[in-house]
Amino acid sequence: MREIVIGAAQMGPIQKADTREAVVARMIALLDQAAEKGCDLVVFPELTLTTFFPRWWMEDQAEVDSWFETEMPNAATQPLFDKAKGYGIAISFGYAEKTPDGHHYNTSILTDREGNIVGKYRKVHLPGHSEYDTERAFQHLEKRYFEPGDLGFPVWKNMDAWMGMAICNDRRWPETYRVMGLQGVELVMLGYNTPSVNSQMSDEGLEKRIYHSDLSMTAGAYQNACWVVGVAKAGDEDGHPLMAGSIIADPNGFVVARAETDGDELITHACDMDLCNFGKETIFDFKRHRRVEHYGRITAQTGVEYPE
Repeated sequence: MREIVIGAAQMGPIQKADTREAVVARMIALLDQAAEKGCDLVVFPELTLTTFFPRWWMEDQAEVDSWFETEMPNAATQPLFDKAKGYGIAISFGYAEKTPDGHHYNTSILTDREGNIVGKYRKVHLPGHSEYDTERAFQHLEKRYFEPGDLGFPVWKNMDAWMGMAICNDRRWPETYRVMGLQGVELVMLGYNTPSVNSQMSDEGLEKRIYHSDLSMTAGAYQNACWVVGVAKAGDEDGHPLMAGSIIADPNGFVVARAETDGDELITHACDMDLCNFGKETIFDFKRHRRVEHYGRITAQTGVEYPE
């Protein structure tokens, strides 16, 4: 048995006026709860340190850059790293990253139990649009403020398990899980900030949106025989509601823990990484069963091309 007690640290809303320091204090409070519950690893959501700023139209690059971190850890987040190290708890969380050479990414990092950053992922599947859209109920400008990730979908050995990360819209793309699955991933950590309302289909119900979120993550877990921890930032941010629904899914695709609120909430589960083995050695034994000679279209084209 390779058991890792994992905490999914859902965050409630973060308002535009909230400081990083105030947010980190809330993260530390959840970390304190995790320590009391014996967690080995705590996963926080996408863009944990700020409000979901891509909903705001900004033309001043200095204003845009104010939402980005230029180093990690930094003065605001160092207390979180120190607390996690003191507890011996590994952490993963998302933030907006500005690189030294001026690139902008939607990023997530992973630490070991000593507080060292051992993994970095940059969001690949950016949703939304890049210009102001008068037809939308609200803006979703990730394509304006971020570049597509340039690191692919890496996997790291951490705490005697193969771990990978994804962010928000990545969960809806089966390629996300499969690329990590082909590296033997046993745990996928996935943070999201998902609006409760579809900006282009306002009558789409929340129940349907939660279902699609669950479906994407549980299918990824089952089809790659891995654990998936999906963690939301939720609640009303400056009048814009984000859906909750944080879950932990096992390698058979079953939800074993689910958040009950749309605020700061920790859900936990003792996740045995050895439960991945059966699926990886039978129906999803890729080496025996995959037929790559028939999969060329997956990487050779993007849009639909109908047969002649």
